[in-house]
Amino acid sequence: MPPAKKSSAVKKKVEKKPSAAEKAKKAAKEVKRSVRIAHRKIRTRLRFNRPKTLRLSRKPKYPRKAVAAVDKLDRYRIVKCPLTSESAMKKIEDNNTLVFLVDIKATKPRIRDAVKRLYDVQVQKVNTLIRPDGQKKAFIRLVPDYDALDVANKIGIVQTCGLRTDVSLSLSMQRASVLSKKKK
Repeated sequence: MPPAKKSSAVKKKVEKKPSAAEKAKKAAKEVKRSVRIAHRKIRTRLRFNRPKTLRLSRKPKYPRKAVAAVDKLDRYRIVKCPLTSESAMKKIEDNNTLVFLVDIKATKPRIRDAVKRLYDVQVQKVNTLIRPDGQKKAFIRLVPDYDALDVANKIGIVQTCGLRTDVSLSLSMQRASVLSKKKK
């Protein structure tokens, strides 16, 4: 014997249709409301700039360069060599200034840093010029606490002989001999 089916009362929602009066009220309400007209934006510029949108940061799957670039202009390449001309020696003695030939691409702050790290001195001021032969010359003025003559001696530009330098002594002797020859 098959089991008896229980009768279940299924309740269906009966949707209520709006009456004609309600439809009329709704229509009257819409008519009373102001009519919206889509306005077009008036463009006053000749160029159209695309609106700014979301720009996500890059997340590369692999690095584009295998090895990071190394700074080619290190302190040993910036300062090429000291100048040992007569005028450079005079600057060392009188103005507390060292004179170097430097790389043509070196800037004043980088020259200052290179000299500071190479010779352990404090730099007051750096002046540069490009010579007619295309090389850059740097005049490095030291702080009064440091003596340019001592630094030059440490570098090996000048060997001191008492208070005067060997170079300036020999130059003054040459001048004296030239003057004595002119007098005769």
